[in-house]
Amino acid sequence: QVQLAESGGGLVQAGGSLRLSCAASGRTFSNYAMGWFRQAPGKEREFVAAITWSGSSTYYADSMKGRFTISRAYGKNTVYLQMNNLKPDDTAVYYCAADYNPYRASSSHYDYDAWGQGTQVTVSS
Repeated sequence: QVQLAESGGGLVQAGGSLRLSCAASGRTFSNYAMGWFRQAPGKEREFVAAITWSGSSTYYADSMKGRFTISRAYGKNTVYLQMNNLKPDDTAVYYCAADYNPYRASSSHYDYDAWGQGTQVTVSS
């Protein structure tokens, strides 16, 4: 089993940036793909970005392309989500997740096997 812990959320003004981190432990880091999802109050959980085990392939939701960047650092067993040009609609709890299929990098939350507790991101207008 892998354990995940997000950090880096907070309050930021529209147009600003944040970098979220997800520290992984308990399972070899290269054995799983990683994803970020978010959930705003009253809304469904939404795919944000995903990255394969090697980091060679990344995928983004259309509304995040060009603004968000997912990456992973093997020496730190950490996945990052760099978020630039934030908008009030980006306000949500952000979750990282691990998919034990390391090649898949799915956009469906049903494919993920482990989840972090979430970190709140609030973007003010």
